[in-house]
Amino acid sequence: MIEFEPETQHRTETTLTAEQDTFWKEALDTYFENAIAFFFPVVHQDIDWKRGYEFLDKELEKITKDSETGKRFADKLVKVFLSDGTETWLLIHIEVQGYSDPEFEKRMFEYYYRIRDRYQAEVVSLALLTDASAKYRPGQYQVKRWGFSLTFEFPAVKVLDYYQNWVVLESNANPFAIIVMAHLKAQQEKQPQEQLNWKLRLVRELYHRAYSREQVIQLFQFLDWAINLPEKLELVFQEELSKLEEVEKMTYVTSIERKGIEKGKQEEAATLILRLLKRRVGEIGSEVEQQVSAMPLEKLEELGEALLDFTGASDLQNWLGKNIQDAPVQE
Repeated sequence: MIEFEPETQHRTETTLTAEQDTFWKEALDTYFENAIAFFFPVVHQDIDWKRGYEFLDKELEKITKDSETGKRFADKLVKVFLSDGTETWLLIHIEVQGYSDPEFEKRMFEYYYRIRDRYQAEVVSLALLTDASAKYRPGQYQVKRWGFSLTFEFPAVKVLDYYQNWVVLESNANPFAIIVMAHLKAQQEKQPQEQLNWKLRLVRELYHRAYSREQVIQLFQFLDWAINLPEKLELVFQEELSKLEEVEKMTYVTSIERKGIEKGKQEEAATLILRLLKRRVGEIGSEVEQQVSAMPLEKLEELGEALLDFTGASDLQNWLGKNIQDAPVQE
């Protein structure tokens, strides 16, 4: 877990929110049908999953990038078919919200009408609230004046609520239950030792469920990402993991695969930092982009903290000049 001095504590929340967004987007990409079944069962039963579905995230970025309310990119846009025997298809827009934002409901409405206008098709907007505030429960955007009235409502699932029914959560065979448990324990448990204990417990859950080898490895990656231990405890975790695999006779997460997972975490962090840089300072050039992509995870974390104070490309160049030996020279 990234640690900051008290005077920069606010950056921790900003950085972790960005990482959390990436975590949930990747989880939805990998287990979209499972996520809909887990969070929105009524929606799930009306979709013809045999016909497949199509992610339209790139198109969504183009539609919503000029939004003036908060995030510049909506999260997921998916084309699905209905199971009522017709050829009807519609678009599901899912927004993951990891912090209390008074503009969120307005942004949901803006994204809805932009998507609807672009595709001239039915759009259903859903919200997944992953923050830790029990009081924050957006679900409606409303405008009224002089007899004019507009009300926009959307289903919003509060992930925090699942903590109250932990026993039910543990007995849920849906793979997304593991992802939710990992998220909640990372959010609720602040002591590293408790995080270690729960990480090991959740790994045991992976081995005791009837998941395929591929699913175990995928879910382990999400679990490993969600509960990020300090270096010393990570070594303890790896030792305990080796013992567990000997007992279970399932070497699903071998040292080679763990190295691949670590590489994946670096690549995901680099992708996130590049996206944040482009939003902060604009286009950065291919040479700088390659350099950021090649940075080790520790250096990416430092850049992720520093970029919050950048106001232009010159700030990025100055940081690279001080921190990277072969940084490109600004002309």
